[in-house]
Amino acid sequence: MTDTADLESEVIKVLLVDDHRILREGLRALLSEQAGVVVVGDASDGEEAVALVAESHPDVVVMDMVMPRMGGLEATTLIRRLYPEVRVLILSMYDDDEYVQRVIQAGASGYVLKGVAADDLVRAIREVHRGSSFLQPTIAAKLIEDYVRRVRGDQPPASEAPRDDDEPLTVREREVLALIASGNTNQRIADLLDLSRKTVESHRTNIMKKLEAHDVTELVRYAIRTGLIPID
Repeated sequence: MTDTADLESEVIKVLLVDDHRILREGLRALLSEQAGVVVVGDASDGEEAVALVAESHPDVVVMDMVMPRMGGLEATTLIRRLYPEVRVLILSMYDDDEYVQRVIQAGASGYVLKGVAADDLVRAIREVHRGSSFLQPTIAAKLIEDYVRRVRGDQPPASEAPRDDDEPLTVREREVLALIASGNTNQRIADLLDLSRKTVESHRTNIMKKLEAHDVTELVRYAIRTGLIPID
């Protein structure tokens, strides 16, 4: 049985994923100073990250959320499905509680905000590597507040996403819409959701009809307005 001392001395292999090169370089420099942590690669988007996980076999992926081609939510879902032993730690500028919940449901083990102290980021990496979950205190507080509000039956603020009974799309259609709005092709969406391309095309047609949208731009606007994708 592996004890705590062994876990502390074990080298943690980290993959950095962010579309800003300067941030990746900064994180690499920061982590290079940490004993027992080694950066095995970096990627500029989720699609590249999934490919690098297969090549570099990281223990922890430090993942941004809003990136071109494939965002962090989709990449987290795919990585956890294909490589369940790999832990994902989200490093984001967004603290929306509903958004955090979706990422955690996708399989992320932790969530911290950009601008977090270096020591806290390293602690988060070590915690998720151990198999624990890690939420930055401000994030955890928001989730608890949201939970308490739901238990009490309080109405959510008007600024939050619409209630389920006001939502015209099914859960599957919302998943497809989020992937469309993130710039994924029909084939990529089919691969991510284990659907046929024809089924994805059918979902796209139904979404356009329900939302009375005429092009992808209108779909993206709806996705942003309802919180399916964040504004960078």
